[in-house]
Amino acid sequence: MVEFSLPPGSDPVVGKTFKAPSGAKNVKAFKIYRYDPDSGNNPQIDTFEIDLDDCGPMILDALIKIKNEVDATLTFRRSCREGICGSCAMNIDGTNTLACLKPIAEVKGDCHIYPLPHMPVIKDLVPDLNLPYAQLRSIEPWMQADTPAPANQERLQSIEEREKLDGLWECILCFSCQTSCPSYWWNADKYLGPAVLLQAYRWIADSRDEATGKRLDYLDDPFKVYRCHTIMNCTNTCPKGLNPGKAIAEIKKLQFERQ
Repeated sequence: MVEFSLPPGSDPVVGKTFKAPSGAKNVKAFKIYRYDPDSGNNPQIDTFEIDLDDCGPMILDALIKIKNEVDATLTFRRSCREGICGSCAMNIDGTNTLACLKPIAEVKGDCHIYPLPHMPVIKDLVPDLNLPYAQLRSIEPWMQADTPAPANQERLQSIEEREKLDGLWECILCFSCQTSCPSYWWNADKYLGPAVLLQAYRWIADSRDEATGKRLDYLDDPFKVYRCHTIMNCTNTCPKGLNPGKAIAEIKKLQFERQ
Protein backbone atom coordinates (compact mmCIF):
# COMPACT_ATOMS: atom_id res chain seq x y z
CA MET A 1 0.00 0.00 0.00
CA VAL A 2 1.40 3.40 -1.01
CA GLU A 3 0.83 5.98 1.69
CA PHE A 4 0.42 9.58 0.64
CA SER A 5 3.33 11.81 1.64
CA LEU A 6 3.34 15.58 1.95
CA PRO A 7 6.23 18.02 1.65
CA PRO A 8 7.75 19.10 5.01
CA GLY A 9 5.81 21.89 6.65
CA SER A 10 2.63 21.29 4.67
CA ASP A 11 0.80 18.79 6.88
CA PRO A 12 -2.93 19.34 6.34
CA VAL A 13 -5.10 20.65 9.13
CA VAL A 14 -8.65 19.62 9.91
CA GLY A 15 -10.96 21.59 7.65
CA LYS A 16 -14.68 21.88 7.16
CA THR A 17 -17.28 19.18 7.68
CA PHE A 18 -20.29 18.98 5.39
CA LYS A 19 -23.07 16.91 6.93
CA ALA A 20 -25.30 14.50 5.01
CA PRO A 21 -28.91 15.56 4.38
CA SER A 22 -31.30 15.06 7.26
CA GLY A 23 -32.80 11.59 7.23
CA ALA A 24 -29.99 9.95 5.26
CA LYS A 25 -29.45 6.40 6.50
CA ASN A 26 -26.59 5.06 4.36
CA VAL A 27 -23.91 7.67 5.04
CA LYS A 28 -20.20 7.52 4.27
CA ALA A 29 -17.59 10.16 5.08
CA PHE A 30 -15.15 11.24 2.39
CA LYS A 31 -12.08 13.00 3.79
CA ILE A 32 -10.59 14.95 0.90
CA TYR A 33 -7.32 16.84 0.63
CA ARG A 34 -7.89 20.51 -0.15
CA TYR A 35 -5.15 22.94 -1.16
CA ASP A 36 -5.20 26.20 -3.08
CA PRO A 37 -1.65 27.61 -3.42
CA ASP A 38 -3.04 30.99 -4.44
CA SER A 39 -4.76 31.35 -1.06
CA GLY A 40 -1.56 31.19 0.96
CA ASN A 41 -3.23 28.79 3.41
CA ASN A 42 -1.94 25.41 4.47
CA PRO A 43 -3.59 22.29 3.05
CA GLN A 44 -6.60 20.97 4.94
CA ILE A 45 -8.75 17.87 5.02
CA ASP A 46 -12.44 18.54 4.44
CA THR A 47 -15.02 15.93 5.38
CA PHE A 48 -18.04 15.32 3.18
CA GLU A 49 -20.80 13.04 4.43
CA ILE A 50 -22.57 11.51 1.44
CA ASP A 51 -25.82 9.57 1.28
CA LEU A 52 -24.81 6.47 -0.67
CA ASP A 53 -28.45 5.71 -1.46
CA ASP A 54 -28.35 8.82 -3.67
CA CYS A 55 -24.93 8.31 -5.24
CA GLY A 56 -23.35 6.17 -7.95
CA PRO A 57 -21.14 3.19 -7.02
CA MET A 58 -17.68 4.58 -7.81
CA ILE A 59 -15.43 7.03 -5.98
CA LEU A 60 -15.65 9.34 -8.99
CA ASP A 61 -19.44 9.37 -8.63
CA ALA A 62 -19.04 10.63 -5.08
CA LEU A 63 -16.56 13.32 -6.14
CA ILE A 64 -18.88 14.52 -8.91
CA LYS A 65 -21.80 14.57 -6.47
CA ILE A 66 -19.78 16.61 -3.99
CA LYS A 67 -18.75 19.11 -6.68
CA ASN A 68 -22.25 19.40 -8.14
CA GLU A 69 -24.27 19.49 -4.94
CA VAL A 70 -22.05 20.40 -1.97
CA ASP A 71 -18.90 22.36 -2.83
CA ALA A 72 -18.37 23.58 -6.39
CA THR A 73 -14.78 24.62 -5.59
CA LEU A 74 -13.59 21.02 -5.25
CA THR A 75 -11.07 20.50 -8.05
CA PHE A 76 -10.09 17.23 -9.72
CA ARG A 77 -9.44 15.82 -13.18
CA ARG A 78 -11.79 13.41 -14.92
CA SER A 79 -12.97 12.63 -18.41
CA CYS A 80 -13.93 9.21 -19.74
CA ARG A 81 -15.27 7.54 -16.55
CA GLU A 82 -14.31 4.20 -18.14
CA GLY A 83 -10.68 3.64 -17.10
CA ILE A 84 -9.41 4.72 -20.52
CA CYS A 85 -8.14 8.30 -20.23
CA GLY A 86 -6.26 8.07 -16.91
CA SER A 87 -7.33 11.58 -15.89
CA CYS A 88 -8.84 10.72 -12.50
CA ALA A 89 -5.78 9.02 -11.00
CA MET A 90 -5.44 9.86 -7.31
CA ASN A 91 -4.53 8.29 -3.98
CA ILE A 92 -7.61 6.59 -2.56
CA ASP A 93 -7.55 4.76 0.75
CA GLY A 94 -3.73 4.73 0.64
CA THR A 95 -3.37 3.36 -2.90
CA ASN A 96 -2.85 5.11 -6.24
CA THR A 97 -5.68 4.17 -8.59
CA LEU A 98 -8.41 5.56 -10.85
CA ALA A 99 -11.42 7.08 -9.12
CA CYS A 100 -13.69 5.90 -11.93
CA LEU A 101 -12.69 2.25 -11.40
CA LYS A 102 -12.57 2.22 -7.59
CA PRO A 103 -15.87 1.05 -6.05
CA ILE A 104 -16.95 2.90 -2.92
CA ALA A 105 -17.91 -0.47 -1.42
CA GLU A 106 -14.25 -1.56 -1.40
CA VAL A 107 -13.31 1.18 1.07
CA LYS A 108 -14.02 0.20 4.66
CA GLY A 109 -14.81 3.08 6.99
CA ASP A 110 -14.08 6.68 6.03
CA CYS A 111 -12.66 7.19 2.53
CA HIS A 112 -9.45 9.24 2.40
CA ILE A 113 -8.67 10.88 -0.94
CA TYR A 114 -5.43 12.69 -1.80
CA PRO A 115 -3.71 13.75 -5.04
CA LEU A 116 -1.03 11.49 -6.49
CA PRO A 117 1.86 11.56 -4.00
CA HIS A 118 5.20 13.35 -4.23
CA MET A 119 4.12 15.68 -7.02
CA PRO A 120 3.53 19.43 -6.84
CA VAL A 121 -0.16 20.17 -6.32
CA ILE A 122 -1.86 22.66 -8.62
CA LYS A 123 -5.08 22.59 -6.61
CA ASP A 124 -6.86 20.02 -4.44
CA LEU A 125 -6.62 16.65 -6.22
CA VAL A 126 -4.83 17.97 -9.33
CA PRO A 127 -1.07 17.23 -9.44
CA ASP A 128 1.40 18.97 -11.73
CA LEU A 129 2.41 16.30 -14.29
CA ASN A 130 4.73 18.46 -16.39
CA LEU A 131 7.82 16.49 -15.30
CA PRO A 132 6.62 12.98 -16.21
CA TYR A 133 5.23 14.24 -19.51
CA ALA A 134 8.58 15.87 -20.31
CA GLN A 135 10.26 12.56 -19.51
CA LEU A 136 7.78 10.79 -21.78
CA ARG A 137 8.68 13.12 -24.63
CA SER A 138 12.37 12.43 -24.04
CA ILE A 139 12.02 8.74 -24.98
CA GLU A 140 10.34 9.65 -28.30
CA PRO A 141 7.29 7.37 -27.95
CA TRP A 142 6.46 6.92 -31.60
CA MET A 143 7.53 4.47 -34.30
CA GLN A 144 10.79 5.33 -36.02
CA ALA A 145 11.88 3.56 -39.20
CA ASP A 146 14.15 4.50 -42.09
CA THR A 147 12.86 1.72 -44.31
CA PRO A 148 10.01 2.99 -46.49
CA ALA A 149 6.61 1.54 -45.71
CA PRO A 150 5.28 -1.06 -48.16
CA ALA A 151 3.27 0.40 -50.98
CA ASN A 152 -0.48 0.48 -50.36
CA GLN A 153 -0.38 -1.41 -47.07
CA GLU A 154 0.58 -1.11 -43.41
CA ARG A 155 3.82 -2.34 -41.87
CA LEU A 156 2.88 -5.91 -41.04
CA GLN A 157 3.67 -8.00 -37.97
CA SER A 158 3.35 -11.70 -37.31
CA ILE A 159 0.96 -12.84 -34.59
CA GLU A 160 3.98 -13.65 -32.40
CA GLU A 161 5.50 -10.19 -32.94
CA ARG A 162 2.20 -8.52 -32.09
CA GLU A 163 1.82 -10.56 -28.90
CA LYS A 164 5.04 -9.06 -27.57
CA LEU A 165 3.20 -5.72 -27.24
CA ASP A 166 0.46 -7.11 -25.00
CA GLY A 167 0.79 -5.67 -21.52
CA LEU A 168 2.52 -2.58 -22.93
CA TRP A 169 0.17 -0.80 -25.33
CA GLU A 170 -2.65 -0.79 -22.75
CA CYS A 171 -0.90 1.82 -20.55
CA ILE A 172 -3.10 4.92 -20.25
CA LEU A 173 -0.42 7.16 -18.68
CA CYS A 174 -2.35 7.77 -15.48
CA PHE A 175 1.03 7.83 -13.65
CA SER A 176 -0.31 5.83 -10.71
CA CYS A 177 2.79 3.65 -10.96
CA GLN A 178 5.15 6.58 -11.50
CA THR A 179 4.06 8.31 -8.30
CA SER A 180 4.02 5.09 -6.25
CA CYS A 181 7.73 4.43 -6.83
CA PRO A 182 10.12 5.39 -3.99
CA SER A 183 13.02 5.47 -6.45
CA TYR A 184 11.11 8.08 -8.44
CA TRP A 185 10.36 10.05 -5.27
CA TRP A 186 14.10 10.20 -4.53
CA ASN A 187 15.41 10.81 -8.07
CA ALA A 188 12.55 12.21 -10.13
CA ASP A 189 14.90 14.61 -11.90
CA LYS A 190 17.07 11.75 -13.22
CA TYR A 191 15.18 8.45 -13.04
CA LEU A 192 12.59 8.15 -15.80
CA GLY A 193 10.16 6.12 -13.70
CA PRO A 194 8.07 3.01 -14.41
CA ALA A 195 5.38 4.57 -16.62
CA VAL A 196 7.90 6.18 -18.96
CA LEU A 197 10.14 3.10 -19.05
CA LEU A 198 7.18 0.86 -19.87
CA GLN A 199 6.45 3.19 -22.79
CA ALA A 200 10.11 3.04 -23.83
CA TYR A 201 10.06 -0.75 -23.87
CA ARG A 202 6.79 -0.76 -25.81
CA TRP A 203 8.70 0.71 -28.79
CA ILE A 204 11.85 -1.32 -28.22
CA ALA A 205 9.71 -4.47 -28.38
CA ASP A 206 7.87 -3.38 -31.54
CA SER A 207 9.18 -5.30 -34.55
CA ARG A 208 8.24 -2.43 -36.88
CA ASP A 209 10.48 0.07 -35.08
CA GLU A 210 14.06 0.41 -36.33
CA ALA A 211 15.48 2.67 -33.61
CA THR A 212 16.21 0.03 -30.97
CA GLY A 213 19.91 0.84 -30.80
CA LYS A 214 19.23 4.55 -30.47
CA ARG A 215 16.64 3.94 -27.77
CA LEU A 216 18.93 1.69 -25.75
CA ASP A 217 21.78 4.20 -26.10
CA TYR A 218 19.57 6.89 -24.60
CA LEU A 219 18.60 4.66 -21.68
CA ASP A 220 22.20 3.52 -21.02
CA ASP A 221 22.64 5.77 -18.01
CA PRO A 222 23.22 5.15 -14.28
CA PHE A 223 19.97 6.89 -13.39
CA LYS A 224 17.46 6.69 -16.27
CA VAL A 225 16.86 2.94 -15.82
CA TYR A 226 19.12 1.64 -13.10
CA ARG A 227 17.56 3.59 -10.24
CA CYS A 228 14.86 0.92 -10.37
CA HIS A 229 15.40 -1.25 -7.30
CA THR A 230 12.60 -3.73 -8.12
CA ILE A 231 10.40 -2.54 -5.25
CA MET A 232 7.41 -3.40 -7.47
CA ASN A 233 5.01 -0.78 -6.10
CA CYS A 234 4.46 0.09 -9.76
CA THR A 235 3.07 -3.31 -10.63
CA ASN A 236 1.06 -3.60 -7.42
CA THR A 237 -0.75 -0.31 -7.96
CA CYS A 238 -1.39 -0.30 -11.74
CA PRO A 239 -5.17 0.03 -12.19
CA LYS A 240 -4.91 -1.69 -15.59
CA GLY A 241 -3.10 -4.74 -14.22
CA LEU A 242 0.11 -4.09 -16.17
CA ASN A 243 3.65 -4.95 -15.09
CA PRO A 244 6.04 -2.00 -15.51
CA GLY A 245 8.61 -3.82 -13.37
CA LYS A 246 8.86 -6.58 -15.97
CA ALA A 247 9.30 -4.06 -18.79
CA ILE A 248 12.15 -2.39 -16.89
CA ALA A 249 13.77 -5.79 -16.33
CA GLU A 250 13.58 -6.47 -20.08
CA ILE A 251 15.35 -3.17 -20.80
CA LYS A 252 18.10 -4.07 -18.31
CA LYS A 253 18.44 -7.49 -19.93
CA LEU A 254 18.86 -5.97 -23.39
CA GLN A 255 21.45 -3.53 -22.06
CA PHE A 256 23.38 -6.41 -20.50
CA GLU A 257 23.28 -8.42 -23.75
CA ARG A 258 24.82 -5.49 -25.64
CA GLN A 259 27.91 -5.41 -23.41
